Amino acid sequence: MNPPPTQFRIHGRDLPPEPPRPLQAGPLTLHYDHGDLRWVKRGDREILRRIGGAVRDDNWITVPGILSDECIEVSSSSFRIRYTCTHRQGDVHFVWHATVIGDADGTLRFEFDGEAKSTFLRNRIGLFVLHPIPECAGARVRATRVDGTIRERVFPERVAAEQPLEGLDSLAGLSHEIEPGLWVGVRFTGEVFETEDQRNWIDASFKTYGTPLGLPFPVEVTAGTRVRQGLEVRLLDDRDGLHEEALDLRGIGKAVHLTSAATVNVTVPVDGWVRLPELGLGSASHGRPLTESEVDRLSMLNIGHLRAEVRFAEPDWLPRLLGAARSAAALGLPLELAVPVPAEGPDRALSELRRELTRLRADVSRVLVFQEGQKSTTAAALSAVREHLGDLEVPVGAGTDADLYQLQLQRPSMEADFISWSMNPQVHASDTPSLMETPEAAAAQVASVAASCPGMARVVSPITLRPRFNPVATGPEALDQPGELPSSVDPRQMSLVAAAWTVAMLARLAPSGVESLTFFETTGWRGVMETGLGSPLPEKFPSFAGGVFPVWHIFAALNGFRSVAVVHVDDPHRVAALAVANRAGRRRVLLANLTASLVEVGLGQPGAAVRLLDESNVADALREPEAWWRRPATPVGERIALTAFAVAFVDLAS
Repeated sequence: MNPPPTQFRIHGRDLPPEPPRPLQAGPLTLHYDHGDLRWVKRGDREILRRIGGAVRDDNWITVPGILSDECIEVSSSSFRIRYTCTHRQGDVHFVWHATVIGDADGTLRFEFDGEAKSTFLRNRIGLFVLHPIPECAGARVRATRVDGTIRERVFPERVAAEQPLEGLDSLAGLSHEIEPGLWVGVRFTGEVFETEDQRNWIDASFKTYGTPLGLPFPVEVTAGTRVRQGLEVRLLDDRDGLHEEALDLRGIGKAVHLTSAATVNVTVPVDGWVRLPELGLGSASHGRPLTESEVDRLSMLNIGHLRAEVRFAEPDWLPRLLGAARSAAALGLPLELAVPVPAEGPDRALSELRRELTRLRADVSRVLVFQEGQKSTTAAALSAVREHLGDLEVPVGAGTDADLYQLQLQRPSMEADFISWSMNPQVHASDTPSLMETPEAAAAQVASVAASCPGMARVVSPITLRPRFNPVATGPEALDQPGELPSSVDPRQMSLVAAAWTVAMLARLAPSGVESLTFFETTGWRGVMETGLGSPLPEKFPSFAGGVFPVWHIFAALNGFRSVAVVHVDDPHRVAALAVANRAGRRRVLLANLTASLVEVGLGQPGAAVRLLDESNVADALREPEAWWRRPATPVGERIALTAFAVAFVDLAS
């Protein structure tokens, strides 16, 4: 089979996404992106991350919307947008009409007027506002409640366990301080709103949404039901002692003209190097054994273990364990065992597991203990595993196989040797810009776990591009449909998008003090390379048999390096940078463009040489990765030009 089409290699889709449209509303700059307002700024400061509407079904799945009848009217300092958005998936059929206005005085208005065209179960329908983490964590916030009272709080620095955030419920309005005395305020109509900390799911935002969690869900929506909501955003100035209700803010701030972006500068540290965490891969979920050529290519990566899940409830758990053990042995790697302890008959299951590990002579590096029916590991489950697997003499950890939120809801046993949890960037949003924002929140999770579990090692396993399952489903999960990709598969896995996101995740997590990071799988459409058989659904996932994916090159670039350091990037929303070093003092920097636009990076390192993985050569790099790495690196000039989601591997002069 030929390599995947060019746009799939870059974006994971057959056509490049339409770029967000820049807009201005008086002193505010922002972008319109497929129905949503994004990156609302006053000057250089982001004040709101996103405003939009969503439909979530009875299992909290966000039902995608298709836009039609768009009408966009834009002037130099204002805009007016109208469109229709249709959501159809399973039983859900909901249509809403939007009116989005930006006035020259800096006021933004968003109106949502929808109707259910079918009868279905929903958990939430309506508007939401995202508040950016760097600017909001620790900022003062005022909550106007539906009873007219006003509470003042502070957005939390650490990832907050309580949902909604304390004091930020029953909202008719919410404002936060963007500089001393100057606030951005949002007022809501048509629904009661509240605010949660989305860093629990590595979304880089606080979210204010309608339909409080305290109300019963799911709720049946009958055909013909209307949903009308609205919100208004205004700048609020209390430096003169004025109250919000009395303000006339048309003169606040200066107009900000949209200009082309400057070079992103990257500064590599001289000191501050720490140990690079152990990196691992998951064993392939398709269950097929590794071929000789797959073993050869996987052996070129900086991989320290292979994760194997032991799900006793599944009838094929033993053959899968056997396959994972054989793959690990072929790669010369130990197993990281993920063991959900059964609620019934745990001793029998664990005894059988121990017998099989002995028979296989399996090398085990650590055991991740979970418990079926529980959000996180109980002391009883941890004790049972230690009783049956204690003679392995390896660390035994507690935690959750799901998101940090489950760990927050039920604290695991603190008698464990380490704490573990998983990460994926698509619990709430699936668009690529939102994907690229999540590494910042991933780092916040690690810091919060370090603070709440002092002295305990932290293990993040696994890190995947899509959710592997739905831990908050209120009913049966939808079955995979013939001719469609499974819900756990994302075609961007084969693209430069996944490679750039992986660099960003490593840049945030590798220097954070974590013990181990497990990414993706070995082969298949959730892996770092395709199998020799090729894609089971080539029209949806057009990889080619035996080739690697761009993420393979990220782990290949780290092979032989053992230290990592924090790199300063003056615009981390556009460029991610990871610096590694080996024992001999050789240093390498991985740079990733996190956008679909051209970015120039200033490195300031004379004598450096670069290998670019971009749209011009990615086909060759996927087909013949060994030959691609044998090619000599190119000397670096003053700047490195990175096209859409390109990755640069820069070797620094000694």
